[in-house]
Amino acid sequence: MEKFVEITAAGLQDTFAAADRILKEMQGCGRKYYVESYGCQMNEHDAEKIAGMLQACGYSKAETKNDANLILYNTCCIREHAEKRVFGNIGALKKRKEEDPGLIICVCGCMMQQKAVADRLFKRFPFVDIVFGTHELHRFPILLEKALSGERVISVRESDGEVVEDLPVIRNGSFSTFVTITYGCNNFCSYCIVPYVRGRERSRSPENIVNEVRELVRQGYKEITLLGQNVNSYRYDDVDFPELLRQVNEVEGDFRIRFMTSHPKDLSPRLIDAMATLDKVCNHIHLPVQSGSNAILSAMNRKYTREKYFALVDAIREKVDGVELTSDFIVGFPGETEEDFEDTLDLARRVGFSAAYVFMYSPRAGTKAAKMENQIPEEVKKERLLRLNACNAEQLQAANAGKYVGTNGTVLVEGCDTRGPSSMAYGKLTNFKMVYFPGGPELIGKLCRVNITDTQNNSLIGELAD
Repeated sequence: MEKFVEITAAGLQDTFAAADRILKEMQGCGRKYYVESYGCQMNEHDAEKIAGMLQACGYSKAETKNDANLILYNTCCIREHAEKRVFGNIGALKKRKEEDPGLIICVCGCMMQQKAVADRLFKRFPFVDIVFGTHELHRFPILLEKALSGERVISVRESDGEVVEDLPVIRNGSFSTFVTITYGCNNFCSYCIVPYVRGRERSRSPENIVNEVRELVRQGYKEITLLGQNVNSYRYDDVDFPELLRQVNEVEGDFRIRFMTSHPKDLSPRLIDAMATLDKVCNHIHLPVQSGSNAILSAMNRKYTREKYFALVDAIREKVDGVELTSDFIVGFPGETEEDFEDTLDLARRVGFSAAYVFMYSPRAGTKAAKMENQIPEEVKKERLLRLNACNAEQLQAANAGKYVGTNGTVLVEGCDTRGPSSMAYGKLTNFKMVYFPGGPELIGKLCRVNITDTQNNSLIGELAD
């Protein structure tokens, strides 16, 4: 992978200086921010960086949108409904801005990296103060300072981007968190806009990644998810993804390592070996297949076949004890026939995913698929989505029936449901299976040994081991 410019604290002097000036100007003002983020975990982590920069500027987090002096939408452009939702939410702020002219309204993220969309939004909503793309994230305090002085700002840079280190981060979780290892994507799947809005693939140095993980473990985090559009293609000098996993696994402490997302075309035998042998790496892999039809996979430019996918699944299950697989599907891709869709149903039945996320194909301007003939009617997409969801649910229930009862495992407790007659703690096993068991809020964030006693819908029921 080609190296890209790395921006560290020394290269962020203008950003930090702008934050300091805003902080001094805002001293004692009690300004609050509200960030609403859409889309993937990468966007969620970007929102954490935005929160970090806002707190460096003297803002504190508002509990609701109505309490905020600054409202920011961090957008996604993967599906059409996300764009409509953002435009609708921004339009609803017009009255609020009229009542409070000092309110700062910002829109950023992948949708705004599409220059035409950003320009349209900036023109349509003159009460929006700041619009910026994905490559301008690290310059946010500079843009905010301009807006606070009364200037409307739009900043969208056509670039493959840099690797930016040392931004402040306010993490949403107290025991589970994200560490980005790669940015961008080189795959150019025919339906996907991500390479155009996130830029080309670029990897962070393993030293910076390991140092970040070490610090997070020191702070008490129990689960760290390594993020990238395609983590399997990570490479920095002679360090590839399996080697990076080994280095992260050597960090001292009691914690789990997850990663997403994996592209099937780049999943190597060495990665499977790493999953099988590294004790902190979870026995779960999210491996989006998108379709079970070779014709559709080719039209999608996925660069693997259903046969290759089956072989990967077999290899993973042969070597990784207790592994569970999850996946993504797209139904209604241009030209998808009933025979193609039957191939997808067949693949789903044969693999038996522990969870599957099914989406209807949504044309994205600028992608090859948006210009393809034989676009599928919405009613056909909806019908296929329902059928595939039902198929996956069937396979999941069959796989759960009795398979886990009588076994035990370690659950990282994520929350507590107190609505029933007794309090039920819940969290995931290392293989991503959700478990509910009697327990209170004091268990949240802890690793608990649990005996599995029963199943319920898509989850397992258990009890604390002695």
